[in-house]
Amino acid sequence: MTDALPEPEERLPEAAIGLWRLVLGLWCLGLLIASLAVAPLADDLGMPAWLLPLVVAGAGAAAVVVIPRLRWRRWRYDVRDDEIDLRAGLWTIRRTLVPIRRVQHVDTESGLLQAFFDLASVTFHTAAGATEIPALRRAEAERVRSQVAELARTRDDV
Repeated sequence: MTDALPEPEERLPEAAIGLWRLVLGLWCLGLLIASLAVAPLADDLGMPAWLLPLVVAGAGAAAVVVIPRLRWRRWRYDVRDDEIDLRAGLWTIRRTLVPIRRVQHVDTESGLLQAFFDLASVTFHTAAGATEIPALRRAEAERVRSQVAELARTRDDV
């Protein structure tokens, strides 16, 4: 019988919550604008024109407050000698193990909004696709990228 792997322990920085709130807030703002555009059609359905924008604004505000913190609480990762262990998910928790020997290359990326929060993402590419740690401090992202690249090179040499 094999022993189960321990849960990953490394957390994303709390700045990820701010980034995710900003991104979700921008999406909700877009939905609010769209709901304001279709509000005049509510009369045809027998609803007050203000109802849909009010519901969208309320649901958006609740989502911006709750979802990013919940997402942050669920995100964990570990970089081990043989694998990268990721655990994430909002409603369904997904656990992903990426074998180091399968990693072909590693990228870091920091977009405009990530840079505002001094964050970067790290993406591990394998033949099966890409897996990402979405929001690390830039220095930590570079350290993780270097560590995984070195481990992948070492595994190839064996």
